[in-house]
Amino acid sequence: KYLSFKRDVDKESQIFLMRLKGGEAIQLTSHKNSVGSYKWSADASKIFFTAEEPMIEEEQKEYDLGDDAIFVFEGPNGREHARWRNLWVFNLSSKKEVRITDEELIINSFDASPDGKRVVFAATKQDTDNYSHLSELYLVDVSNPKPVRLTNNNAPERNILWAPDGKSFVYRSPSDKDFDLTHGFLWIMNPDSGKKRKLKEPNQGSISSLAWTPDGKSLLFNEARRTNSNLYRADIAAGKIQDVTNVEGTLRVLTFSKDRTKMVYSYSDFDTPPDLYVSSVGKLNPVRLTNTNPWIEKELLLAKGEVVRWKSKDGMEIEGVLYVPGNHKKGKKLPLIVTIHGGPPGHFSNSFRAVFHVFAGLGYASLGPNIRGSNSYGDDLLTALQGDVGGGEYDDVMSGVDYLIEKRIADPDRLGVRGWSWGGILGSWVITQTDRFKAASLGAMVGSWTAESGPGLSYDLRHHYIKGAHWTNPEDWRKVSSLWFVKNVTTPTLLLHGARDVVSTPNQAMMFFHALKEIGKAPVRYINFPREPHGFREPRHQRLRDIEEIRWMQKHISGIDWKPWKREEQK
Repeated sequence: KYLSFKRDVDKESQIFLMRLKGGEAIQLTSHKNSVGSYKWSADASKIFFTAEEPMIEEEQKEYDLGDDAIFVFEGPNGREHARWRNLWVFNLSSKKEVRITDEELIINSFDASPDGKRVVFAATKQDTDNYSHLSELYLVDVSNPKPVRLTNNNAPERNILWAPDGKSFVYRSPSDKDFDLTHGFLWIMNPDSGKKRKLKEPNQGSISSLAWTPDGKSLLFNEARRTNSNLYRADIAAGKIQDVTNVEGTLRVLTFSKDRTKMVYSYSDFDTPPDLYVSSVGKLNPVRLTNTNPWIEKELLLAKGEVVRWKSKDGMEIEGVLYVPGNHKKGKKLPLIVTIHGGPPGHFSNSFRAVFHVFAGLGYASLGPNIRGSNSYGDDLLTALQGDVGGGEYDDVMSGVDYLIEKRIADPDRLGVRGWSWGGILGSWVITQTDRFKAASLGAMVGSWTAESGPGLSYDLRHHYIKGAHWTNPEDWRKVSSLWFVKNVTTPTLLLHGARDVVSTPNQAMMFFHALKEIGKAPVRYINFPREPHGFREPRHQRLRDIEEIRWMQKHISGIDWKPWKREEQK
């Protein structure tokens, strides 16, 4: 009957409530600072939410006058100002909010027990960027708010969800000891005894939409496996995981009915844009709810997508997605653009990716390889990148290109490579190791791992990928940094970076750009986007980024002076 959402009031996010039939939204909270994440109690009488601690009046006054120096990684601060994040509850009948925790903690996720009397939450004691393994679980009684710590380890906990009987809760973690790079397990904990156990089967990919069945005997969840995403059921007693759906494509559950017999989900595949559907859970009988992009299916010649497999240099089977123009005739060689995903633990799926259809419309084939380090293929592929940065993953990419050339799909003289984040990083490595590509587009790339240690992400590198710190094994860090091999580059290179990117910092693109300019063996262009973080947010910047990337590929792969569709030409 109602819909809750957040809306800014005087620059602070507050919770609102609106009838589904329409009418004016009612403001519920008037918290001094913005409301963070929030959850309704099971009986819909309360709302639990997180919020950062406000500055006291004197602090705010001094801050506004310019007293804004940042004590980096002290207290809640990261590289920017931050505040402790605590837990509150809002009572709908009294219209009053009550603080539950008053701790020097940053609460990241939480769930309230079915009776609303207790809350389990995950929190860190300081903001240390990507040191998520410092997160621990806590239990707090709403009527006696003194948090009790439930875990004490070096592994991150997330996806907290109380069981229907309120006696235990489920969470997800790779381990109960150390932070290892795996897909992890689902764990069940009794908060009163502290006893926990993990389900026997590990996750194969990233999971979402976790929900208990009403009888508390099973868990439902979405999981990506290889290129598809489906709904699965975990038997709590046996620890076994079974398929609920088995579609070719990407099915993402958005919500379940209270009795878990129905679900609303989105679905897409290679040539089907995502739309919403409703179905029973036990047997898939979809009823389409939306048709958001009818013109795409009716008016455009879409690409043809498929899953392809090949053997890498060491014999490992690699899978990827291939898109070719909709009117492509077998045997006709096409210019090929290889797109490398971010992560490293990302993956390409059987889903609608507009950029591949755009390039197909311009006559290109696109390959998205799920190279070693990708998720959704179990732990073997996920962990295969450890200690082998720039090695096997490079071979996976190049063997995929060779496979398509051998199949007479790709033209060996018209190859391009593009990627963002880890895709840009590996892309920069690729063009230092081979001159086979006619064009490269590198977004949010890193060329020097040593220079990025500290300014950007570094824990995953030290712990999982390169192994050890750069001050103990500097040679290992240097030999997998593309900047040290930049003199080899002859590929025309486009660099794209957000000015406020703190994941892959913009100095990395500047160093690579400056080196290529000075060396003078390859055309290079660097576009820096003001205000943009790691993932761009502003529509004009997104449009310019895409236009310049297409322009670069057209010019250097196909020799075409491409110009975008002018706005006045649109009908």
